[in-house]
Amino acid sequence: MSRFTHAGRSLLEILLVLTIGLVPMVSGLLVMVYQLERKLEENTQVSVQEAIFTVDRVLDHLQTAASTALPLAGQPCAKVLGKLERLVAGDPRIRSLVLTQDGQAYCSTIETTSSYSPAFTTPSAHVQLNFNSPVTPNDVVVELRLTYANPGVIATAYGLELRNELRGFQDGLVLLLEFGETYLWSAGDSREAQRPSQAEFFRSAMSSKHGYTVKGGYPRGHTSQEIRQSMLQILPSLALIGLLTGAMMYWGIFRNRASGRHAASSRG
Repeated sequence: MSRFTHAGRSLLEILLVLTIGLVPMVSGLLVMVYQLERKLEENTQVSVQEAIFTVDRVLDHLQTAASTALPLAGQPCAKVLGKLERLVAGDPRIRSLVLTQDGQAYCSTIETTSSYSPAFTTPSAHVQLNFNSPVTPNDVVVELRLTYANPGVIATAYGLELRNELRGFQDGLVLLLEFGETYLWSAGDSREAQRPSQAEFFRSAMSSKHGYTVKGGYPRGHTSQEIRQSMLQILPSLALIGLLTGAMMYWGIFRNRASGRHAASSRG
């Protein structure tokens, strides 16, 4: 009977050592997952605000260009076209300047679009994406107008300006700029068959200056992939800590058992 009792006690001791050795590993993994999820969540929130800041700078620049050209609006095109062209030539970020009268373009720095009037979706629309420019039909054009002015000015830039800002966020986060019904992100736009996945840690915010919306999120499966990569990095260290903890526990049990035997033999 004593042999069975001894075997049972040894089994319990082994299970206790294994359990205590696993505690730092399991707790370490749980802490790692929690910290990773918090990091992704905070990064999404911060990146959305940073994207608004950087995109606002691009659109502010367009607005400044339009305001600079506004005194020329209403004057004959032949008289002011040279000044418009010099304004555009002096700033590589500006694609074109268009003068309007009653919402219709009558003078443009791009000759082939002199009769083309960008059609804004609503009377109050301030900025829009144009996918149907006759000069660059396969590209995206950002168009900004001064809604308060008639005669007015429309300043345009290539969508690449916005995409370059979004490409600055290189940690797997997908940021999408939404202008009404149209949108773009670093690798595509609303002409694509479907939107990019932003299923994880999704956040959105609207620009108070220009009215567009930034939507940010990680693609589906990104978090689990990050967890796997982090586990591969941290698991060896956690396993070593667990092994040392288990070894210390086993040594303590061994010493207690040896002390008990010594005391029993002394009494005998």
